[in-house]
Amino acid sequence: MLDDFLIRAALAGVGLTLATGPLGSFVVWRRMAYFGDATAHAAILGVALSFGFGLSIYAGTLAVALGMGITVATLASRGHAMDTVLGVLAHSALAFGLVAASFISGLRVDLSAFLFGDILAVSRADLGIIWGGAALVAGLLAWRWQGLLTATVNEELAQASGLDPKREQFVLTLALALTVAVALKIVGALLIAALLIIPAAAARQPARSPEAMALGASAVGSLSVLAGLAASLTWDTPAGPSIVAAAAVIFAVSLLFRVKG
Repeated sequence: MLDDFLIRAALAGVGLTLATGPLGSFVVWRRMAYFGDATAHAAILGVALSFGFGLSIYAGTLAVALGMGITVATLASRGHAMDTVLGVLAHSALAFGLVAASFISGLRVDLSAFLFGDILAVSRADLGIIWGGAALVAGLLAWRWQGLLTATVNEELAQASGLDPKREQFVLTLALALTVAVALKIVGALLIAALLIIPAAAARQPARSPEAMALGASAVGSLSVLAGLAASLTWDTPAGPSIVAAAAVIFAVSLLFRVKG
């Protein structure tokens, strides 16, 4: 079965939604959309460094994305304006990554695959890494679920309950970095944040609990993957952008139902 590249692509995309559903819900609840963008844009710098030092793409991307997340969180905690910090770091990391990539022979040609994804080229080894990484993120969020929810609702309440909001923020940063690393090959650095935010936003309206929203976001994400791959196969469109476009259509439909309701 896994010899069929389209089935591998579908399995990779659906596996990724195990992580993007619950994580995207926290991104929406905590208004971390720009934080996700900054971490994702840093992935290109991770790709360039991986090629330059002969490292695994996944390892290099994870290290740089985690470093970006920690840097942003640290600067924000010291009183720097979050939107300014995110804007400077996100675009700087992307620019430095593109410049560094221009010095690496052969990478310039392949860079579009890392910017917009190349899900149809997912191998069996990639499939194992994607499912393993997504399961790790889902397990991490499940383990810290109640603490993360409490810190999201009210940091003072979290402290009164014996929780450390900074630790919960680090858990989200780690989960986001892991997700960026495994999602890079599916939708690319420029569209990772969209796959986190749009399905969660679409699932927000009908959800009656945080858990329902997280599960709904995973379901919307899975449907977007399958619909996007079908559109790509039918109209010969890029697979990664097609997946995000399918998610956007589902979100638009959810808004229509909201208006009617």
